[in-house]
Amino acid sequence: MAVDPQHAAPAGRGGRLPRTARRAQLLVAAQQVFAENGYHAAAMDDIADRAGVSKPVLYQHFPGKLDLYLAVLDQHIEDLTAGIRRALESTTDNKQRVAATISAYFDFVDREDAPFRLVFESDLTNDPAVRERVDRLEQLCAEAIADVIGEDTGLPRAQSELLGTALTGMAQVTARYWLQCGRAIPREEAERLTGQLSWRGIGGFPKHGEPAGDGA
Repeated sequence: MAVDPQHAAPAGRGGRLPRTARRAQLLVAAQQVFAENGYHAAAMDDIADRAGVSKPVLYQHFPGKLDLYLAVLDQHIEDLTAGIRRALESTTDNKQRVAATISAYFDFVDREDAPFRLVFESDLTNDPAVRERVDRLEQLCAEAIADVIGEDTGLPRAQSELLGTALTGMAQVTARYWLQCGRAIPREEAERLTGQLSWRGIGGFPKHGEPAGDGA
């Protein structure tokens, strides 16, 4: 789970921290530098300075910049996947599930530490390890939604995964567009509009034994 920058260990060269606390501090600093500069322009010196440690201390925990970047990316993938699963498990009402899933993506995109930049807008997507992680995230989120769709509607797995992919794609692209437009629409309204559009599509697939609805 991501560490809140406000609760990260205070910077200060020479201070000793338990290994897990130091690692968390370094990940917070790395997240900030990578989000601000991208992978290629970020320097290990900048990350060490942001964390308030020497570069040898940084290298004790992460042998290279790519290792550090992947650790931050793994953290964000875990966060978003967990958020999607919580949304799906929060209710048995499918209309509310759709709304909760949309909200989970908006939550992720709207975070102050901008983790979505590393996940969805990375300048390192040509790296096989990064590409594999991003693809895995999209697959995990789509599969989580497909599980619910298949269970409720009885649709074949391939069709359920197609619909899950469509819903996750709409959610993350719309949330990023909303942010890029400077939050011109209040977030609650943006989520409502996106959820309404999504539900009018997915709501057309009835649960077992129920007549097809109009998605209203």
